[in-house]
Formats: sequence, structure tokens, C-alpha cells
Amino acid sequence: MNICFFMGKIVSDINFKFIINDKQNISIAIFEIELNNKSKITVIGYNEMADFCYSRLKKNDNIAFQGYLCSEIKAIAMTFYIFIC
Repeated sequence: MNICFFMGKIVSDINFKFIINDKQNISIAIFEIELNNKSKITVIGYNEMADFCYSRLKKNDNIAFQGYLCSEIKAIAMTFYIFIC
């Protein structure tokens, strides 16, 4: 597993879903952030992270998070840090 740290601005609405027929992951939140170099990454949070994303984050928030890359442009979030400007 490759642990990474990302920092950027949320540029999409947070899409929150429930996963049915999967015993490990019950809820999922998916959104995009734009990094400082203008590239975009899709962020995925499961269970408690999904609940946190849906309830506390919104479009245009500046965030940092710790997670790991699961593909070229997708990152699974493990810990979030919110920056209030």
C-alpha cells in the first residue's frame, strides 16, 4: 500500500451512496479535488469517512487528506484535515 498526502480544493458536489449486498462497505462518498498543479483526483471515502465527507465538507472547501492511490486518478481517503480560510 502506498500512503500519500493530498491537498486541494473540492471542485465537485459530494456524491453519497449506500452500497447494498456488500458487508464491508456500507456507505460511500465520491468527489473530485483540484490539486495545486491544476490536476484533478477523484476522492473516495467509505463508511465513517463517507459520513464525515457528506456532513462536513462542501464544494470549494480547501482540504488535505491522507490516503492511498488505487489507480491513476483515484485516491481512497483515510484521514481528512479541513483548512478554514
